[in-house]
Amino acid sequence: MQNKSQKEIILEEKIQKLVADIVEHSDIDDNLPVRMMKQLLENEEIKAIQDYANTVSITRLGLNDHGPVHMRTVCHNALKMLSILHDAGVETSLQKEHSGSFADSVVAVMIAAFLHDAGMTIGRKDHELYSGIISYQIITDVLQKNLPEDTMRRTIIRSMAMEGILGHMATHPIHSIEAGLILIADGCDMTKGRARIALEIPTKPTEGDIHKYSANSIEKVHITQGTEHPIKIEVLMKSEVGLFQVEGVLMPKIQSSPSKHLVELYACVEGQETKRYL
Repeated sequence: MQNKSQKEIILEEKIQKLVADIVEHSDIDDNLPVRMMKQLLENEEIKAIQDYANTVSITRLGLNDHGPVHMRTVCHNALKMLSILHDAGVETSLQKEHSGSFADSVVAVMIAAFLHDAGMTIGRKDHELYSGIISYQIITDVLQKNLPEDTMRRTIIRSMAMEGILGHMATHPIHSIEAGLILIADGCDMTKGRARIALEIPTKPTEGDIHKYSANSIEKVHITQGTEHPIKIEVLMKSEVGLFQVEGVLMPKIQSSPSKHLVELYACVEGQETKRYL
């Protein structure tokens, strides 16, 4: 396995702590999320997919980060929102439907986050569909290893993870809270760190440049407990160009998400009044 960057290592530590906290402070009666996270982090094929996705995205296409840091950031964002919903007493779709436990929802979200951009190893167009094709067998294998005797549970978790992967671009309708969180969590990764590498590569103006420059203006995205709705997302930026990310990327994803009614969205340009979108 290739060496991991310092950002990857820091994010992995945060994710592992968050997963452990979720298991400890919720009604989860097994440690499947902890075991699954360990395997996702150690899986060499997943790491190779994430690394090469970044090569295609940044070097070949001139876009921003779609690799290991991005996928870990999405995982952390989604798990944070899932934890907030759980603390607020909001059931996931699997819980509401009596199809699975909160632990199953956590695992499905983790898997979807780690593999949602696998299709970027091929290209940008329809990459969410290619992500599903590439990920299916990997998901099957890791679930078989952890739940060898429970075909139904494996099937349900895999289906939920696939919905999150295929739906993360808001190009295909999704219907679950879990997949809706992946959609929003992906849109929340918009800070200047995601654009840094692409900005350092000299290129002529391309279709993707607005994403790079708008993302580079965004300082922080805070995900916390809301007041009117369970989840509060606050985007802090140093210039108005960052509003493209909020209005052109994040807002459409939230609007398309089954989790829309659970979210408050705010944006603030440095030195200006905070604007509420949702």
